[in-house]
Amino acid sequence: MGTVTLGVSIAVPEPYGSLLQQQRAGFGDPAAHGIPTHVTLLPPTEVDSGRLPAIEAHLAAVAAAGRPFPMRLSGTGTFRPMSPVVFVRVVEGAAACTWLQKRVRDASGPLARELQFPYHPHVTVAHGIADELMDRAYEELTDYAAEWTCSSFALYEQGADSVWRQLHEYTFGGGIPGVPAQGSPVDEPATTI
Repeated sequence: MGTVTLGVSIAVPEPYGSLLQQQRAGFGDPAAHGIPTHVTLLPPTEVDSGRLPAIEAHLAAVAAAGRPFPMRLSGTGTFRPMSPVVFVRVVEGAAACTWLQKRVRDASGPLARELQFPYHPHVTVAHGIADELMDRAYEELTDYAAEWTCSSFALYEQGADSVWRQLHEYTFGGGIPGVPAQGSPVDEPATTI
């Protein structure tokens, strides 16, 4: 059957997603056009393609247990020197993202895996480019702000051309916006990172 490389993320909606993607390209990041603007819930993970039905069922169950939540981005941060990344900070919605990514990677599920670094929700705007370009990204987006209600996440597959394409979108609460489910991130305090 072979393997596929999958990722799970929250898409940054329009017009914010395209604008940040254009900014990323403008900083000289060659990956900008192959990666939709997002907050990662599961980093690139290679799996047997025969496991896709079980993965899709698992993600549908995770989404059914969640509910829409406010997301707010503000300012920049960096993982340098540990990792060559500049990002836009998630200042509201981080607790819900953390809740979701734990369930996506649940040890009993088909996407169980350890992370290379502790989970830190963010939106990458520069990765692996020259230091002066990383500095530019950090400075130019320092006043960046965006907010929306997050009502879904999606499963993506990376193609042979290194472009990430959405396979399926999962709406929270089984498609019933605003309905809390037991164990969902209801009334969690906003987390500032």
